[in-house]
Amino acid sequence: MNLKGPQESLKRWTKQKWRTRSRKPSTQGKDATGEVYLPDKQHAKVSSSQYAAGTSKKRTSLAKGEASAKTGLLKGMKA
Repeated sequence: MNLKGPQESLKRWTKQKWRTRSRKPSTQGKDATGEVYLPDKQHAKVSSSQYAAGTSKKRTSLAKGEASAKTGLLKGMKA
């Protein structure tokens, strides 16, 4: 099946391995950290201060009951 551009991009995006830096769950369970999820390859590109700022934005959004947060950590990333 031939996928169109956005569909192909989404397919590649979902095949990536996503995790938090601590490798703990972000939002579910008693050990949830509230950290940002990023693809494995993106962790090396994001500084500790950028990651901390993104995690802070995510935790603020979660406290407001929002489903997601715009952290800016994935800007310019190709799927």
